Amino acid sequence: MLAAHRDGEHVLPLLMSSEEPVTKPLVANEGIKTASNFLRGTIAEDLVDQSTGAISDDNQQLTKFHGLYLQDDRDLRRERRKAKMEKAFSFMLRVRLPGGRCSPAQWKVLDQLADERANGSLRLTTRQTFQFHGILKGNLRPLIQGMHDTLLDSIAACGDVNRNVMAPPNPERSPAHAAMYDHAKGLSEHTLPKTRAYHEIWLDGEKVAGSEPEVEPLYGATYLPRKFKVGFAIPPSNDVDVYSQDLGFIGVVENGELVGYNVTVGGGLGMSHGNEATFPRLAEALGFITCDQVNAVGEAVIATQRDYGDRTNRKHARLKYTIEDRGLAWFKGEVESRSGVIFSEARAATFTTIEDPHGWHECIDGTWFYGLHILSGRIKDREGWQMKTALREVAEIHSGDFRLTPSQNLTISGVTTESKPAIEAILAKHGLDKENDRSRLRLNALSCVALPTCGLALAESERVLPEVIEKFDVILEEAGLADDAISLRMTGCPNGCARPYLAEIGFVGKAPGKYALYIGAKYNGTRLNRLVSPKCTIDEAVEMLRPVIKKYAAEREEGEEFGDFCHRAVLPEDATFHSIGSGLRV
Repeated sequence: MLAAHRDGEHVLPLLMSSEEPVTKPLVANEGIKTASNFLRGTIAEDLVDQSTGAISDDNQQLTKFHGLYLQDDRDLRRERRKAKMEKAFSFMLRVRLPGGRCSPAQWKVLDQLADERANGSLRLTTRQTFQFHGILKGNLRPLIQGMHDTLLDSIAACGDVNRNVMAPPNPERSPAHAAMYDHAKGLSEHTLPKTRAYHEIWLDGEKVAGSEPEVEPLYGATYLPRKFKVGFAIPPSNDVDVYSQDLGFIGVVENGELVGYNVTVGGGLGMSHGNEATFPRLAEALGFITCDQVNAVGEAVIATQRDYGDRTNRKHARLKYTIEDRGLAWFKGEVESRSGVIFSEARAATFTTIEDPHGWHECIDGTWFYGLHILSGRIKDREGWQMKTALREVAEIHSGDFRLTPSQNLTISGVTTESKPAIEAILAKHGLDKENDRSRLRLNALSCVALPTCGLALAESERVLPEVIEKFDVILEEAGLADDAISLRMTGCPNGCARPYLAEIGFVGKAPGKYALYIGAKYNGTRLNRLVSPKCTIDEAVEMLRPVIKKYAAEREEGEEFGDFCHRAVLPEDATFHSIGSGLRV
């Protein structure tokens, strides 16, 4: 199925498998984008409307392109409904931060903006950037202007465009890492929307009278059919979960030099409960390219999805479905034709881990970085645990920078030998030197925000993750597995923001207190897990997996990881991703 793309306009009829054209209406979002005047809509007018804390439905779709989501505190819904008050509306904002790199000066500004304009916390996301939560409508412009003053923005952090580009943190670890960071940042800049709407609305920019009509040379007037995600990875670490990305670049290093990339396409983890037409999918390899071809190939992949992605059904609009429907060979030919790049055969690249490096590590330039575990990426102060204060104190004296990791953790990077003791002292003063002394299960765990702010959440995630980890830690300790690296991920809905379908143990929210339970992914992120219970409580899941964990401890083969053991010895041989494995072999 496709809709032709001509000068940013999508025309019918759609081409189907039959000989006769079949018309099908475009989804409402396409009309909203077309009528938006390149993402302006009436956002500016909504911002000055003091009669409500919300904005119109159409503008809620458009502000995503500006990095914003309208939310409300769902814990307060019933109370406010009884009082005949509108919902407790606020906004979530994502920062665009390719490769997750942030200077101390930027950190201090973001820290201050969180206190003055949001809910006082910062959250590190699984796409390697910051989120602010609890921003009232009147604080949006001051917050975005404060970010702009320190050279940060939220352009294209959400919406139907290429979003924040991920890459391994700490480029100073090797020349290959440094080159990869430059390529990731370069592709992010290359694929940014060109509209001036962001500057006009948020930074008081003025459209020049008599200027040429605005154009979007890559995206057109209707942008992409759905969101688009890019990640760069360098073996042996698959920290970005490259096979979950729409477009992936896997670095090939020879004699210490980054010589090019294996390009992968068609990954994506979102699905809908009960809808078999939606499913997680791992990316497939197109082949190898040289470093100078990254932008051309990236643009061609995006343009192909722009022209052939499904604009009639947003649940079928990601690149994974375009490739699933039309085939990898067709897609490869289209990308080669558009880019002028002919792929050569993919080269050998082996992933072994996803875990961030914790603690102190020395880089090739003589500096150090400290990997700090932050459960669920939430940075705030609470009694006896002053993480936000501690990191602000580090920012005051730090001459390097901060790097956000794809696993919601943080590295304090570019630390000189002379300044290392002072940073160690700050971390110790606030107890953060103990954050890395946790079970490997906790160090590998991820969660989405879910309740109370995410409007899509069906169940808790971030708020119950500590409880889930504690329950499994007891079993792992009893089985002698406390030091084993096992990946556990949890989301409040099936959209997969914390990449649960690539976890050895995955919880996906189904209803309040109920989760779909998945097991058996490969630890290095190269195999999806499989459904073992369509709806269970946390306690039921723990009891279901207790004998599995004990069986693993007693019967695993040499070097066999938990997900591989489940795949080999526990899951039914005929199980698929969607199957309900009530017949676990335990």
